[in-house]
Formats: sequence, C-alpha cells, structure tokens
Amino acid sequence: MRPSDIGILVVDDEASVRDALGKWFKFDGYRVDMAADANAALRKLQDNPWDIVFLDIKMPGMDGLELQRRIKQIDKNIITIMITAFASVDTSIQALKEGAFDYIVKPVDPDDMSHLIRNALEQRRLLSENIQLRRQIEEISFPDEIVGESPALKKVMEKVVTVAQTDSTVMVRGESGTGKELVARAIHSNSNRRYFPIITINCGAYTEGLLESELFGHEKGAYTGALYRRRGKLEMADKGTVFLDEIGNIGVKMQMDLLRVIETRQFTRLGGDKLIDVDFRIICATNKDLEAAVRDGSLREDLYYRLNVFSIVIPPLRERKSDIALLSRSFVNKYAQSMNKNVADLTPETLEMLMRYDWPGNVRELRNVIERAMVGARGNMIEVKDLSFPFTPVNGEDPGDQDSLEDMEKIHIKRILERTGGNIAQAAGILKISRLTLYNKIEKYQLKK
Repeated sequence: MRPSDIGILVVDDEASVRDALGKWFKFDGYRVDMAADANAALRKLQDNPWDIVFLDIKMPGMDGLELQRRIKQIDKNIITIMITAFASVDTSIQALKEGAFDYIVKPVDPDDMSHLIRNALEQRRLLSENIQLRRQIEEISFPDEIVGESPALKKVMEKVVTVAQTDSTVMVRGESGTGKELVARAIHSNSNRRYFPIITINCGAYTEGLLESELFGHEKGAYTGALYRRRGKLEMADKGTVFLDEIGNIGVKMQMDLLRVIETRQFTRLGGDKLIDVDFRIICATNKDLEAAVRDGSLREDLYYRLNVFSIVIPPLRERKSDIALLSRSFVNKYAQSMNKNVADLTPETLEMLMRYDWPGNVRELRNVIERAMVGARGNMIEVKDLSFPFTPVNGEDPGDQDSLEDMEKIHIKRILERTGGNIAQAAGILKISRLTLYNKIEKYQLKK
C-alpha cells in the first residue's frame, strides 16, 4: 500500500504539536488532517476513513482515553497511538488495555514516529490476513467432497472430530480414491493447528534419496546439483501438520530416519550438522496391509506402532452406496459452474446405473465419470448415454463381466493409456495418481506394448 493511501488524523490541543506532526507525516507522503479537540476529531472520523489516529491523552473536555473508546466503537480496526507529555505508567497501561497500539512521550522524534507508523501498519496487515485466513478455514472445515449421509461415513466423521482435538498421530486407511487426503485435511482444519500449514508428501512418488531431500531439505553443496540451501517439508510444516501419503512405500533407511524425527522432533538437513527443532502433527495414509508388511519385515514394527496410534478406516464406495446419489449431484453442481453448463441433475435411469456399479476407483472414479459425462452432456440432465466408462465395453472387454477389482483397474488403466497414446504423464494426471504408481501398475498388469 502506498503512503498516499494511508490516512493519519492528529488530535492534540497544542497547535505546535499538530503542525509539527502534520508536517512530518505529509513529508513522508501520508494523507494528513488535524483536530484540536475530541469533538472536532469525531466529526472528521464520521466524514472520512482514517487508518491511524494520534491522540493526546490530556485535552480539555473529553480526554484521549474516552476518545479512544469512541473511536473503537466507530471502527475497531483504526490504529490509535497515544501522545502524552506526562509519562504516567497507569494511564499508558490503561490505554494499551483498551486497544492502543502504543504511546509516545513528548517531545517526539520524527524518525521514531516514522518507524512506529510502519510497525503499526504492518501489524494491521498481518491481523487482516489472519482474519481472512480464519474465515477461509471456517469455510473449509469439512472439504466439499466429503459428502454423504450413510452411517459408515458418519462414523468416519465422528472419529475425525474426536481425534482433531488431540495431537495424536493418525493413520487413515482405505482403498485408492476413497478420500484419504480429504479426511486428513478435515482433521487438520478442525484442530488447534489449523492456522498453520498442512504439508502433503506423496511417499510413493519419490525414490528414497529424493524423498530424504524432500522431507529434510539440504544445504548448498550437499550433493551434485544442490546449488542452494533448501528447506524440507518437515521444516515447512512447523506448528502445523505433515500428511504422509502412501506411507507403506518408504524404504528401510527412511523408516529409521522418520522414526528418529518422530521421537526427538529434531533433524538435520542433508549435508548439514545443525539440529533443527520442529513441532508438527503426523497424519499418514495407506491402502496397503501394514500388518503384513511388519510380519514380512518390510516395515519396522516400532515405526508401525508410532504411526498407528489412532486409526480411521474409510469404507469403499460400494459399502456406502446410499451416498452415490448425493456425491453425483454434488459433482454435477460443481462442474456445471466450472464448465458454465446448464445441467441440473441426473435422470433416474442414470442414477440406477451408477448405483449398480461397484466403483473399484471409489469416489475419485465417480467424480471422473461425472466430469466426462458433463463434458458430453447435451441436455439439462445427464443421461445413461452420457456415461462413457465403465459401462461400455473397452476393446471387447465388458467391465460388467469382471469379477475382481484388479480386473476392473487393469481395464480402466489400459483404456486411459490408449486414450492418451501411452503418454504416462497425461494418463497419470487423468487417473489422479503419481507417475511412479502408474509405472508400477503397468508392470503389475503387463500393459507394456
């Protein structure tokens, strides 16, 4: 904000003080006006907006303390700074208790005044940003896509509310596409850490070496290509929440490093020797059988117990089919706005078709199906003919004839790869998975040409 956009009102019964302050502030480029007493000041406050008001404490008639109370009634965001020739501790404390930013003692130094104004404006800017952030957080306490009224989903949300008020580590489990990250964000946004960041790390998207750098950061020269110091995700999450997605994919060395951080809340950047203190809450997510991983030795048992303090299992969509209609309509409304299309609902036949399918990709798959249907819809209702997958045969393979979830996943990935001409990055974007995960699926289902 430019100085000319800032309005300063000086209220003092001494003309010499008003003139001196007015001259200094105008020289710095501020918009300035003066008032000789409280009544004149109140008239000016009604006529124009002011950012900062300097108030003489001792004035004939209404004194500075009473005028400050009136000002706060008019606009509590106006910054008030008290001026006094008598440095009374009691009066100064009373002024600060009632909302004054600071007080200054006559005679006044111009440089001190300029510094004081900058500090006051910076504090007001930070307060304004904090208020906006709080409003945003209140609006997103539960992410929009956590939609449903089924008993299974209500049980999940009850657990979210319960654990959010603690600092306990949470393990969120569920199949791919059930909304594990949404649940993690709901926990964070309902916790005491909600005014600090939630930092997401997809552990399956990095090699062990890259994951180490991503989590802990590095010093300049730590390895070839480390041209500058870089803060890690754990450092960025200080006072907030770390969401470790696909936690079942981390290697043995990283498990040991992560366990040490959890126990000590300290770490060093790669290539560094300075211990960095951090304070964060951990939320993990996985679709793997961690108990089996502990049994076969691929997951440390001590890390498992550290991470699995409080568990939330998100049911697959096929186990809460009563939510499909609500979810589908919420996606229709969302895409109708973003695509500027006059599509209001789904036909009963379409909803029946959606209800019959088992949704191996869960809510993510449903969202993608609705988005594709919205792109192709020509009327104001989504019809069965608008649904392109998984209800139509794919290269002679009928998804409805497949018995297992793996069969359905293989067909879907194959179809997306064919649609994108084998472009891994584009296919991974459509599937909403990392490229590394897609490569693993291609290997698993032998989809290489």
